[in-house]
Amino acid sequence: MARVAPEQSEVELRDLFAEAYGPVNELVRKSYLALINFAPRAWGAVYRWLDRKKDFDESFQRFSRLKTHFASLLARFQPDLVISSFPGYPNALQQILGPNRRCKSVVVITDSITVNAAWYRCTADYFLVPNEQSAAVLRTAGVQPEKIKIFGFPVSPKFADFPQDRELPSSNSERRVLYMIHAATGGAPELVRRLVDLGVNLTVTIGRADNLRPAIEAAAVGRKTRIVGWTEELPRMLHESHLLIGKAGGATVQETIAAGCPMIINHVVSGQEEGNARLIVETNSGVIAHSPVEVVAQVQRAFADGAKQWREWAANISRLSRPRASLEIAEFLLSI
Repeated sequence: MARVAPEQSEVELRDLFAEAYGPVNELVRKSYLALINFAPRAWGAVYRWLDRKKDFDESFQRFSRLKTHFASLLARFQPDLVISSFPGYPNALQQILGPNRRCKSVVVITDSITVNAAWYRCTADYFLVPNEQSAAVLRTAGVQPEKIKIFGFPVSPKFADFPQDRELPSSNSERRVLYMIHAATGGAPELVRRLVDLGVNLTVTIGRADNLRPAIEAAAVGRKTRIVGWTEELPRMLHESHLLIGKAGGATVQETIAAGCPMIINHVVSGQEEGNARLIVETNSGVIAHSPVEVVAQVQRAFADGAKQWREWAANISRLSRPRASLEIAEFLLSI
């Protein structure tokens, strides 16, 4: 908001569950991450159960501490607008303020295609979605079309600072591949070994999993490979890469779209990530390849025959790219 908001605007960013529940929220967060990464079928069942619910009011009656904390913030801050990027908050706001809301409510939906009903079965003035495919889901579910706005995914404004074109991969130039290792890291060293054998310019991100670095270094020994820990340089790295290999997380998929970088998806969590994977595949902006052997085969296919497949993916993903989405969303929010 700072890049577009007038000086008199006041903005507060809050993580209400963390503020209301403290250590308990952190425990739940870690349990959720463990569930989606190591018991994806169980999470898929929970996700589908939430999607089938017709009314979330009864469920949110249990979050009394959250609602009390939220209500006190509303009373103190007196906002003109509440923007929610987590589905629980607009449902809680609906219970606190009832039908006669004194402030506008905007829901920023960050899922694609497989949009859980928890996002839109609430009262809101607008629902901001990342693409037409997600907008169609809301319209089919009965959300009034005038309430649905397509802006793209609110990626970092840094994505808007980079040029959209990149040097084409060819037999005479580097083929730059970025491999972002996700939490389920079992096959990561094998995939790195296979990728370095292709002779690509490989960058591997391990995030905060420092314990994984020795295995990745051993897999890449003697080959040109850059291993990166936690970094804020992802926008630049994606713009410098020809291919991204990684999981179908919402932020990951939307950031690679913003950068116009085709993607090979090697892990899909049941539920919300299925739609992200479908978006890449159905727009022919990349492919799903679950095993290291499949991933390597798709990398070879992408760069074969003068990078014919890569050029097709790159052209398609560039049509989806909206790197200024966060700035345009901020401008819209300030206008209502």
